[in-house]
Amino acid sequence: MNATPSPTPGDTAPHQPPADAAGAPQGVPHPKTIKSFVKRAGRTTTGQAKAFADLGPRFLLPYAPQALDAPAAFGRSAPLILEIGFGMGEATAHIARVRPDENFLCCEVHEPGVGALLKRIGEQAIANIRILQHDAVEVLDHMLPEGTLDGVHIFFPDPWHKKKHNKRRLIQPPLVAKLVSRLKPGGYIHCATDWQPYAEQMLEVLTAEPLLANTATDAGLGGYAPKPEYRPLTKFENRGLRLGHGVWDLVFRRPA
Repeated sequence: MNATPSPTPGDTAPHQPPADAAGAPQGVPHPKTIKSFVKRAGRTTTGQAKAFADLGPRFLLPYAPQALDAPAAFGRSAPLILEIGFGMGEATAHIARVRPDENFLCCEVHEPGVGALLKRIGEQAIANIRILQHDAVEVLDHMLPEGTLDGVHIFFPDPWHKKKHNKRRLIQPPLVAKLVSRLKPGGYIHCATDWQPYAEQMLEVLTAEPLLANTATDAGLGGYAPKPEYRPLTKFENRGLRLGHGVWDLVFRRPA
């Protein structure tokens, strides 16, 4: 897929990731602080557990309320990309392989997902990923000073389908402002979703941020970007595309 089509009425079939996209329990009030995750059930496999034991000491970083020394953590100085919520790590591993000159700091709290990415790191000999098994919002607040990031990836965050739960969505003005403050001039935010109402909200929120500029210049795409070559199609996307569902990428940049 070379370009992502603009949303069309009725094209609202949701992405179907694991249980974190199932929606909130009835009657639970909207939290006062943004969280980048939803706790979900899942079992760590034997292979994932072995990856934790063998590779965790090298690739897992401890959360600490102090600025991250990225060159020390990665063993080199390189552009730093933050990924928030990588699921089972399929896309993360692919992107790290095709962009070996960049460092990828990846936040995910779901233990089977962390184990799955560690397993991929070992199988594919990936060296430029480090994982923080912690809430990305707290990582932003306490470990990433302003002007330290070259990019941010947020792919298929929980869409919170029910209107009464929309306020739980991750892409909201306060978080976007926080992300922008951590970007270097020239840095970018890349979001992707396959839920049309969330795509529209993302576009609205990112467009309203005064320190960001939309990289999508083709008026025919309605403000949505062609899918960057580095982002692979996941199994969920491929299944959705076969069913005629849409996928929307948004790439905004902080002007240099």
